Amino acid sequence: MTERASPSGWLEQSRRKLDGTALAPQAEAVGRVAHVADGIARITGLPDTVLGALLRFEGGQLGFAHGLGAEQIDAVILDETSAVEAGQAVTDTGEVLRVPGGEALLGRIVDPLGRPLDGGPPLETEQTLPVERPAPAIIDRAHVSEPVQTGLLVVDGLFALGRGQRELIVGDRATGKTSLAVDAIVNQTDTDVVCVYVAVGQPASAVERVIAAVHAHGRAERCIFVVGAAASAPGLQWIAPFAGMTMAEHFRDRGGHAMIVIDDLTRHAATHRELALLTREPPGREAYPGDIFYLHARLLERAAKLAPEKGGGSLTALPIAETDAGNLSAYIPTNLISITDGQIVLSAHLFAANQRPAVDVGLSVSRVGGKAQSPALREVSGRVRLQYAQFQELEMFTRFGGITNDRVRNQIERGRRIRALLTQPRYTGLRVADQVALLAGLTDGALDALAPEKIPRLRERLPGWLDAREPEAVRAVEESGTLAPEMRAALVDAVAALASEVDGGEGAAG
Repeated sequence: MTERASPSGWLEQSRRKLDGTALAPQAEAVGRVAHVADGIARITGLPDTVLGALLRFEGGQLGFAHGLGAEQIDAVILDETSAVEAGQAVTDTGEVLRVPGGEALLGRIVDPLGRPLDGGPPLETEQTLPVERPAPAIIDRAHVSEPVQTGLLVVDGLFALGRGQRELIVGDRATGKTSLAVDAIVNQTDTDVVCVYVAVGQPASAVERVIAAVHAHGRAERCIFVVGAAASAPGLQWIAPFAGMTMAEHFRDRGGHAMIVIDDLTRHAATHRELALLTREPPGREAYPGDIFYLHARLLERAAKLAPEKGGGSLTALPIAETDAGNLSAYIPTNLISITDGQIVLSAHLFAANQRPAVDVGLSVSRVGGKAQSPALREVSGRVRLQYAQFQELEMFTRFGGITNDRVRNQIERGRRIRALLTQPRYTGLRVADQVALLAGLTDGALDALAPEKIPRLRERLPGWLDAREPEAVRAVEESGTLAPEMRAALVDAVAALASEVDGGEGAAG
């Protein structure tokens, strides 16, 4: 009989195993579900649980502590709530909500917990990071000075975006807010910017259209899609913006550049109000809880341009908010406007008039502005916004009768050409050189003889025309971002020649 088979040998072997095992008491906090309804579970028996702690229910479902009381805690369930029942055991994992971060997320569609939704393999990421992270300190930030090109003339020329800026996109329903943000994502195809699109409470069909557009016109392999759709649990919708921000911060903190689109924060605020009312928090204005401002402030403050000693990375935020009947003074829009560094306001009236993007030039503003704009663009776009605003006022008065003053008539004709230039089809992003050439040609009169309805044809042909006629000027503007006088003259002459050709050879503008 061998030593293992004999009773004495088995006893000796067991003793050796016990001697090599560190025996110590282990405590595990276990509570019980007292009540569950509407995605909220009230739990007893977890007195030491902290706010935001990750909880695991008996059936494997996850949740997090949203409200702490003297006798019980309110937990938001992140999975299917039908499987959670009263009496089930709940374990405090000792962790907070965390999401994966790393290169493996690029090109993937995930839920706010980082679980794949695209049918692909499980994620194998470098690390996991907390969903709630502190914003960079003021001392760790740098000035916003590098531009983020959206390819849209109305944005890049009049309301420049900078790397590390937070620019709100706000407007009524179905005015092109998501379309503008998707155009900005598509235009990062040839840049080093990683894009994160976060859907909060959006219909699945709308999310599918966005993903399909990025796949068709951009580089989806450089994007991350975080989906907390309308059919998702409210808890998933609530953490979606924070999860997306954490995923984007991974690239910023390593010296890279990222841009996050949150679509949209109005629905996120409604979800926060829903959870607050279900957990019996005191309601405030419009039934929103008192911390609604802090909720979005701590989220958007995480977008920043880091100082060189911190790697010099940047995270640009494009949050979206929806208004009702153009009411910018509503509670949530005013909160977000006060937090962000400017807003791009979309008008239902302009959208109905077929001006796309329907950007209201008078109400939109960028508080970073020219500091982050290409010097060449800043030089040629100086008076365009003022001229367009004056034209909009004058056009309103022309409805009451004819204009006899030549100076006013010329202003109106110039304004119509500006409007035609700013109207731009989707997925037709312009290079900086193209935008500079168009605005320089407008300012120097190269488009004065061209009818406004022919300007879209000129804009469509311009990139190829400039590459063939003035490749050195294009290269100089794209590489240096500056515009020498001789380069400006060359670009204006090229625009004038193209305008003459588009116009059928009649009335070449000088």
